[in-house]
Amino acid sequence: MDLQLSGHTALITGGSEGIGKATAIELAREGASVALCARREDVLRAAAEEIRKEARGKVLDIPADVTRQEDIDRFVEQAADRFGRIDILVNNAGTAAGAAFEKISDDAWGADLDLKLLAAVRVSKAVIPHMRRQGGGRIINIAHVGGKAPGPNSLPSSVSRAAGIALTKAMSKDLAGDNILVNAVCVGIIKSGQISRAASARFPDASLDEAFEKMGAPIPLGRVGEAREVATLIAYLASPLGSYVTGTAINVDGGMGATV
Repeated sequence: MDLQLSGHTALITGGSEGIGKATAIELAREGASVALCARREDVLRAAAEEIRKEARGKVLDIPADVTRQEDIDRFVEQAADRFGRIDILVNNAGTAAGAAFEKISDDAWGADLDLKLLAAVRVSKAVIPHMRRQGGGRIINIAHVGGKAPGPNSLPSSVSRAAGIALTKAMSKDLAGDNILVNAVCVGIIKSGQISRAASARFPDASLDEAFEKMGAPIPLGRVGEAREVATLIAYLASPLGSYVTGTAINVDGGMGATV
């Protein structure tokens, strides 16, 4: 299917692995130019080279820490200078963090909210003027199904993800008049570098495939998700075909979430 993304530019935070990299590949295959950032320069460079080989879109990789305003400004400005416009933002930067309430320090709370919530606020504020000037855009915030129905030992991530879902809805209301559509994608257990490391730590005597099989067993569809299965939904929401979808939080979780 042609998603009509040729000539569009997408910015992706946390673009070096997993969902971020898969999304960059998917959008570039559809003809979009993509700018991706991440903190680890070597991993980011390798991801950019892979995207260039697999996709026909243009790729710009910029090492950046989205908890630092100066890095965000540099990322957005360089992408706008290189490609001339910004149509799509995917706020994907984040890490999994889960523990019981009484074990979490104030510093851990602050760091989690800074990376998963406030970074999305900062990057969105930086791109909105570009989108507004050209008559619209798309912002997709990556969240987690635990933000809708938190479980035990899920803090602080479940709270920061819940805040991200609320942010999505509020932004969609405020920006609808500018034709800037804002949606969230709530993932379950999706293959990525981060999940691979967690699987190996949880099942140290198993191969990675065996660990994924064990992790996927309790999920209704019986398996861990693939990053591209998330990326295809993001690409649709980012495209002109998703022009009447805003303010939603869509689960991509194999049925594991407790809410619709």
